[in-house]
Amino acid sequence: MQTLLLALFSLAMVQAMRDQSIAVKGRLICGDKPAANVRIKLWEEDSGPDPDDLLEAGYTDSNGEFQLSGGEAELTPIDPIFKVYHDCDDKYIPGHRKVKFLIPKSYITQGKTPKKTFDLGVLNLETIFPKEERELIVSRKRRHHPKQYINEEDSF
Repeated sequence: MQTLLLALFSLAMVQAMRDQSIAVKGRLICGDKPAANVRIKLWEEDSGPDPDDLLEAGYTDSNGEFQLSGGEAELTPIDPIFKVYHDCDDKYIPGHRKVKFLIPKSYITQGKTPKKTFDLGVLNLETIFPKEERELIVSRKRRHHPKQYINEEDSF
């Protein structure tokens, strides 16, 4: 009997999970130049024992522009976080500056494909943000990013 109740409870939990998605776009600059090749990530941040989920990661293009999207099945509304890892105005200090932005819940859409995109606009990374962090361990792996964008002038 307990096995049957556990199976019914598990089935109810699976049915309650719902697909949710989010998208973010914008342009990053460093002073008056595009912040090209800046590492960016879109996360679904969880509290409690459930680990955070990486929805998508990438790099800004040669103009500093980006667009990320992703989704997750959760019981409760997802908590989307956009993270930027950069060296703007900080070239000679070890590690990268790490800035987190909460994405408004009004941009969360039901289903696997986002129906709305949060436009962060143009953001100057020279700004010193409250609660900014530093990431000392950095992956040098570049995915989906042409080598032509990686050079001294474009590295921030």
